[in-house]
Amino acid sequence: MKLVKAVLLLASAFVASSALAQGISGPAEVIDGDTLSVRGATSRIRLYGIDAPEGQQTCDDADGKRYLCGSLAADALASLIGRNGRVTCQEMDRDRYGRVVAVCEANGRDINGELVLQGWALEYRQYSDGRYTDEEAEARRAKRGLFAGTFVEPWEWRRGKRLASETSTGSDRKCAIKGNISSSGRIYHEPGSRHYERTVIDEASGERWFCSKEEAEAAGWRAPRS
Repeated sequence: MKLVKAVLLLASAFVASSALAQGISGPAEVIDGDTLSVRGATSRIRLYGIDAPEGQQTCDDADGKRYLCGSLAADALASLIGRNGRVTCQEMDRDRYGRVVAVCEANGRDINGELVLQGWALEYRQYSDGRYTDEEAEARRAKRGLFAGTFVEPWEWRRGKRLASETSTGSDRKCAIKGNISSSGRIYHEPGSRHYERTVIDEASGERWFCSKEEAEAAGWRAPRS
């Protein structure tokens, strides 16, 4: 009986291993710099071993100018996947949100590692096996992506840490453009404009301040219609 149980356990493990080896393949949609939605998959795919800036996270470039690094990280991931849009992912784990954590390939490249090599993601040392250490070191040396300027590590940003430029508000006039959300959509108001003074920003609901109209438009806000 013990021998039968042992054989059944081994068979079960082999089947599970074989299913895992098949991986997840299909057309992919970029959710953010380290998350994909793959057609046919039952959950979103979190890229294993790396951490990219959050969608609304901003960083400072080499000249100290603030930019949406989270958005650029997502763009970099989309470029790696390319027009074909197809990825093949090998599941490594599941996270606390139930997402598959995987190493993914597109166009014959490990896109997790490529994103780190380009400087648009960091090795997620808390959850990594060290496979992307060399890629991050190379990106640092070459000052690629995030490393060209100043940034807060994504895991620290989620805990509330911010660059000085990110904590600026309209009151100090460094970031004076108001990004309002209303029934008309996402609209930004510049100082001196018609509705500027009566527009109140509620950051808890997703409204925010911008330092330039270019930054606001890049984030999806538009100017008010006259």
